Amino acid sequence: MTAFNVVRFRVRPGRESEFIAAHRKAHPDFSGFKRFLLIKTGTQTYCAVGEWDSYQSIVAARPAMIAMLDTFRDTLEDLGGGLGVTDPVSGEVVLEM
Repeated sequence: MTAFNVVRFRVRPGRESEFIAAHRKAHPDFSGFKRFLLIKTGTQTYCAVGEWDSYQSIVAARPAMIAMLDTFRDTLEDLGGGLGVTDPVSGEVVLEM
């Protein structure tokens, strides 16, 4: 069943071009990965959205996704509230319109 992961970020002032460039350079070769979107949601804020064949594909790719995050982690601000620099969620699609 199709699944998605969504990650919220806040980029450090003056680092947005570097953050976007890091995503352009990335070539995710994860099993079950379908597509990726990077959405600017406000001043210095973004959401990354990944579409996957299944939730298990997301789970299997987590170590590699963390390794990719590590390549641009220094461009991110802490989100506060104990979240760190990312606010990730993921799950299976229950409705498509």
